[in-house]
Amino acid sequence: MPSEANSRVVSSFIDYLKVEKGLGALTVSAYTRDIGQFAAFLDRSKRTLMNARRGDVRGFLQQLFSNSVDGRSVARKLSALRHLYRFLLLDKRVDRDPTLNIPTPKQWKVLPKSLAREEVETMLRADISQRGKASEVLAIRNRAMLEVFYAGALRVSEITSLKLEDVKLDMGYVLVRGKGDKERIVPVGRSAQEALTRYFRDARPKLAAGKSSPFLFIARGAKKLTRQRVWQMVGIASSSAGRHASPHMLRHSCATHMVENGADLRTVQTILGHSDIATTQIYTHVALDRLKSVYAKHHPRAKAR
Repeated sequence: MPSEANSRVVSSFIDYLKVEKGLGALTVSAYTRDIGQFAAFLDRSKRTLMNARRGDVRGFLQQLFSNSVDGRSVARKLSALRHLYRFLLLDKRVDRDPTLNIPTPKQWKVLPKSLAREEVETMLRADISQRGKASEVLAIRNRAMLEVFYAGALRVSEITSLKLEDVKLDMGYVLVRGKGDKERIVPVGRSAQEALTRYFRDARPKLAAGKSSPFLFIARGAKKLTRQRVWQMVGIASSSAGRHASPHMLRHSCATHMVENGADLRTVQTILGHSDIATTQIYTHVALDRLKSVYAKHHPRAKAR
């Protein structure tokens, strides 16, 4: 951080994000990094975060574009600055917001990569049979994790933090704690329920080896699974389908396939845990594609006579 004054501002803002907003470590780290870049930019003109002007913000964004930073990243950095100055205004530490009336950089709404339904089926079938590379116990656990990933469109941090008490198999849902420690109920279908039942019966007791753990999915010795290990597991499993997938691709695959099958965006928003429907609207074109196909099939004037 280029100055002591900026350090104090950022420190109090970080406390606000952690304590009052309840944001996770990765999100807080991203905010800190983005604001740090702006503070370094201001330092060249002997200005600080507290006396920054709208021209400074515009200059910072222009510099980012000049350095070939993509629109999504620029928009994220602008969002971080907006949150900072909203906090400073509420705290009455500044009397104006330099990000006011600065439009968000235009960015294409690109649908995240997802697997085809056939690829997901291949991945789920193949993982349980790879007993030469992993023990049957680990294969059963991995299969259950993949099923829950796909069934509930979970983030990798959400699946590693799932607890035994969060699983309500008899009712067909799990309680998920997402970003900002927000809770949501996510339904899981019969396939995921059956995979979890087998995991509870044939794998988890052997992995725990007499030790206790509050977490649903565990490593040997009842140790908590790391995010890196889960990424590795998903990558190995997806290679059987001919593609290297990430946990996030499984999340987007679930959402895409639901929309393709007729789910409305509000339902998808609830399952994904998006606080704003605008975030879910990246799936709009999937819904429109389905709408056009249904229209072409059923409207009496849609086809040439």
